[in-house]
Amino acid sequence: MTTVLTPVDFSGITNSVVSQAIALAKATGGRIVLLNVLQPPVITSEYGPFMENIGEIVLVGEKAAAKQLARLEESLTAQGIETETLQLTGTPVTNILKQAEKTQADYIVMGSHGHTAFYDLLVGSTTHGVLLRATCPVVIVPAAKKKGRKK
Repeated sequence: MTTVLTPVDFSGITNSVVSQAIALAKATGGRIVLLNVLQPPVITSEYGPFMENIGEIVLVGEKAAAKQLARLEESLTAQGIETETLQLTGTPVTNILKQAEKTQADYIVMGSHGHTAFYDLLVGSTTHGVLLRATCPVVIVPAAKKKGRKK
């Protein structure tokens, strides 16, 4: 059975990513593994007094993600697609690659937010990091083009 690992971050592109994963799973008779990786906030020493709230912030994020994953899983199961959900906390690229290996993913379907090259240089791109290091095919779903004014 084909395994389609589908990392989701619940941004605006999530529905498009899941739709592509569904199409691939149906075409190959496969299953979908939905993965959400919550990256904890980076704290510097000047925020020391707020460190006690970090655990609470992460917990709220995990609970919200769990609810969204459950909704997606229910929708996919209703469509007859075998689905598994995974929720992790840590570095997205590393965790996506580890889960691809662990689940023996045949494909990774993920979105690209369409940030500028400068943004990716400063912050990094999860999609780019996975694309460079994945050992299976990666299907990248592009962000919707923003409608600009024509001059």
